[in-house]
Formats: sequence, structure tokens, C-alpha cells
Amino acid sequence: MAESIWTRSRAAAPARKTLNRSEIVKVAIELLDEEGLAGLSVRKLAAKLASGATSLYWYVETKDDLIDLVIDEIWGEIDVPDPALAGWRNGALLFGHSLRAAVIRHPWLPEVMYTRPSIGPNAMKLGARGLTLFGAAGFTGNDLDYAMGSVMAYTLGTASAEVSTREISRKSGQSLTEWAEVVMQEAEATADDDMRESIRRRVNRDIDTTLSESFTFGLEALLDGLEAKVKKTR
Repeated sequence: MAESIWTRSRAAAPARKTLNRSEIVKVAIELLDEEGLAGLSVRKLAAKLASGATSLYWYVETKDDLIDLVIDEIWGEIDVPDPALAGWRNGALLFGHSLRAAVIRHPWLPEVMYTRPSIGPNAMKLGARGLTLFGAAGFTGNDLDYAMGSVMAYTLGTASAEVSTREISRKSGQSLTEWAEVVMQEAEATADDDMRESIRRRVNRDIDTTLSESFTFGLEALLDGLEAKVKKTR
């Protein structure tokens, strides 16, 4: 595996007031949000920055380095509350919702976040604050790592599936609600009685509300389990 941008020594870039790494990362995220991973190229990025492609390489050596930088920037968007202010459980709920929102804002993220270790400064800060949050619940040792990891795994998995659903509806040319209505109609035509009743409960409901409620239900259930588990160890 190539050495990470976070551990590699960095040559000094030429002094230039109109360009810096932070601005490159900001514009790269805008481009990714607009066009996805397939639309990210040094040429397009340079054009948005009104710069020459060669100049960018003084600040970011490779596309992989750029991906590492933008991923770490996204980690910096996520709120991990102080348990002294929010309490551990409310803090965990806010953390989960903030993480879900970040994935939905940046739908390209699931394609790359599992392909490389997250060891940048924002990732490390998020991890440290997360351990403080779940430590306040009473978790210690390996259980502390597993508790935080469970919430992250549930949130990232659920949000990644939601992003895929939203992308399917986008490609269909329909709104998410319109696409869901068509799916529900097709499903009802092939379902047995038990499934048909379940489908009808979801018809004529705002799909965004349903997705948010479903996510919250699962996260609350997970936290119930974590709360019960830590009580057993006290």
C-alpha cells in the first residue's frame, strides 16, 4: 500500500496567494457533490479553480491524496457532542444523525470511505470525541471501541443504502416520492396479504419522513441494547 498523505513528508509549495490546499479540497468536494467520483478529474478541478492542472500537483500529488483529503474534510463536518452537555445517549443520537446527514449530503462518500484508512486529523478528532462520548455511558476497553463502532456501522450502512435508493430515483427522472409510489404499486401487485398490508402502510407517506423515522427507530433500538449491555457490567 502506498504511503498515506498523512504520514508522507511534504515538499513546500511555491508561494501563491490565489491557491492553497484548503481551497482545492473545498472545490473538489463541490465537484464531487455535483458530478460524483466519475466527474472528478484534475482538469475539471483546475478549471473550477481557474488554475493550471500542473499547479495543483504542488499541493496534491495524486488523485488518491485528494480523496484522502476530502474524506477527512467530511469527517470534520460531523458533530460529536460533549456528553457533559448532551448526555451520552442524546449525544449518540445527535452523532448518528449528523453522520447520516453528512453521507446524504455527499452521496459519493460510501464509494470511497471503505477503500482507505481514515487517519487524518479530523478523523482522529472525531474518534477521540466519540470515545469520550461512549466512555461516558460506562463502556471501557474493547467494549468502548465496539460500542462506538456499532453506532457508526449501523449509521453508515443505513445511510449508504439510502444514498443508493436516492440515486436510483434520480436516474429514473422522478422525485424520490414519485419513484417510491411506483415501486409500492408494483410490489402490491405481487405481494401476499401480509406483505400487502405492510406496503399499504407506506403508501401516500412522505418518503423522506419514512426514511428518517426508520433510521431513528433502528438507532434508538441499538442504543437500547448498548444501554442494557453496559448496565450488566456495572
